[in-house]
Amino acid sequence: MAQSLVKDRAIASRHLSVLLEQTLAALAPRAGARYLDGTLGLGGHSAALLAAAPDSEICGLDRDAKALELARECLAPFGHRAHFFHSRYSCFADALGELAWDKVDGVLLDIGVSSLQLDRNERGFSFLGDGPLDMRMDQYSGELSAWHLVNRESFARLRECIATLGEEPQAGRIARVIVDARRKAPVRNTAELASLVEKAYPAVWRHKARRHPATRTFQALRMAVNDELGELKKFLDNILGYLPVGGRFVVITFNSLEDRLVKQAIRRWAEDCRCPRHIAACVCGHQPEVRILYKKPVQADAYELICNPRAGSAKLRAVEKIADAAPRTNVSA
Repeated sequence: MAQSLVKDRAIASRHLSVLLEQTLAALAPRAGARYLDGTLGLGGHSAALLAAAPDSEICGLDRDAKALELARECLAPFGHRAHFFHSRYSCFADALGELAWDKVDGVLLDIGVSSLQLDRNERGFSFLGDGPLDMRMDQYSGELSAWHLVNRESFARLRECIATLGEEPQAGRIARVIVDARRKAPVRNTAELASLVEKAYPAVWRHKARRHPATRTFQALRMAVNDELGELKKFLDNILGYLPVGGRFVVITFNSLEDRLVKQAIRRWAEDCRCPRHIAACVCGHQPEVRILYKKPVQADAYELICNPRAGSAKLRAVEKIADAAPRTNVSA
């Protein structure tokens, strides 16, 4: 146990928070404010936020108990200003309720996989090492692991998962190779799975691929195991009501599926009239609830990419709340 913690601390010491300066600029931290970090991770973003805003407080959530332990160490210098909850970020309202916070001045989501998860082979997130087919962000949740998906789900379910969540054009071939292999013996570990996926890829595709052939498949399985899109949808459906006018929401995504959900949500929040186009005059009375801070997502610059190649796929979007939702107008005859 002690040796495991030493390894985790070593990973944490090398960890670089993605788009850190850009995140602070978007949140515009101020003294005495309250913030929600829905994906606390190793605590890097929250530490910078607390340092930049005297007397501010953070409500930090994470599903990963090991990450939460390291975040406590990282944020220990801030004492009672940091509050920790072992929780999915979709359950943020419960955590805020325990603190008796009805509003927060800023919200941060960094929904990528952490270094702690990727760099520990025994967590099963990476195809670069050999570990069990786990991929659960919360290993103590009792939820089914990636092993179940790979070895128990039907061919159709596997193909759909890899095609939809991985956006993998070879999903059918990959699912067929996995199903054929497991008829002989269960797929036991990440190295074996990565080898099967590579085998499924046509030779021409393997030679031309810029990334390992298993990249999209591992993403799909991880997202399915942790219901990552479901978590994000629940959060986006509820978070705006907890921001006061002037409050800011910043989210960092790492794949197109998540970024698309965020983009669609903030565009909806920023809409004015929602009447059908054939209606000449607005009758819905809807007003924009947010101001979109950046027309295009913010991405890492060349220097950050040299220091932290994992930032390459990160996209930051941010909004500022400008009005509470207007009551729904009854336009029926």
